[in-house]
Order: sequence, then structure tokens, then C-alpha cells
Amino acid sequence: MQAKDIKRGSIVVYDGAPCIIESISVQSPSARGASTLYKYRARNLVTKQKVDITLRGGESLDEADFQRRAIKYMYADADNYYFLDQTDYNQYGLSKEDLEEESNYFTENLEGMQALIYNGECIGIQLPLTVTLVVVECDPGIKGASATSRTKPAKLETGLVVQVPEYLTAGETIKIDTRTGEFLSRA
Repeated sequence: MQAKDIKRGSIVVYDGAPCIIESISVQSPSARGASTLYKYRARNLVTKQKVDITLRGGESLDEADFQRRAIKYMYADADNYYFLDQTDYNQYGLSKEDLEEESNYFTENLEGMQALIYNGECIGIQLPLTVTLVVVECDPGIKGASATSRTKPAKLETGLVVQVPEYLTAGETIKIDTRTGEFLSRA
């Protein structure tokens, strides 16, 4: 896969391990003859460590041999979260510390989650780009506050706290971007 074709969410092999690309920055050359630099921030899916990758315009990385399977969140115990494969009904258990960030978005009816299967083993999950969650607790809405861009903290049904516009009240359903954890809109 050429450096210019690698996108956010792509899974590539770097130093013999699968890595998922989390962010990309491109530096265009200022001099003639210089090549464009592509800088990637990735996460090693086996060790869960952050990895910085820098490639020149003509260089490439191999795409990881992965399977993505539709899964559904089932339940959690003291140490693990458990998911059900929607095609062959296998159960996957992943430790709570590995899914610390993703767990803020789990709900029973969450659609679009995928298990990342590498060498027959589930090594992570991929969330949908947006999720809808219910506001459980926040300050009362202020009438006429839609004209200003001030925000207030709101606690969601999963325990996640996000900044929302002042006009929202408890009980409303909102969309959250799972990449940044920011409020997008009412659902």
C-alpha cells in the first residue's frame, strides 16, 4: 500500500506487527526534488503501544491480513468485555484495560462494531464513527442559548462526560464522534 493511499483506520504491517493508523500528517516539500513526507501515528494492535511511522512519497507498507467481523456487545465481568460474532456466533473476550477508551461508547444495541481478527484471534475492536447516547445528567437547558456557542458538561448513559451546547437537557439523545469524543448533534 503506497504512502499516499494509507488512510485513517487502515491496518498495516510495521516491524512485523499489525498497526492501525490513528492520525496522519503530510509535509509537502519546500525545495525542488524533495519528496513529500507522510507521518503516521499508529497503535500496535498486539502490544497496544503507540508507534510513529514516517514514509517518503514513494515508499509503501504491506496491508495486514485481517478479517473484520460484525460483533455485538454482550456483557462485562470483573476483568473482560464479551462480544458475540454476528456471523458464526463465536464469543470474544477482551480485557477491560485494552478497551479502556472504547468502553465509553458501549451500549447493548450498538450497531456497526467490528472485531479485528488476526491469525484467528480477536485482538481488538473497531467502533462505528458515530454513536447515539442519552444524556443522563447535565445542568438545565437555557432558553435562547442556541445563538451562543457556550458549552456545559453532560454525563451520558455510559458514564462518559462530554461538552454539549447549553440548550440541551437531560433525557435527550445525542450523536458523539467516537474518534474525538466530541458532541456532533442531536439524534
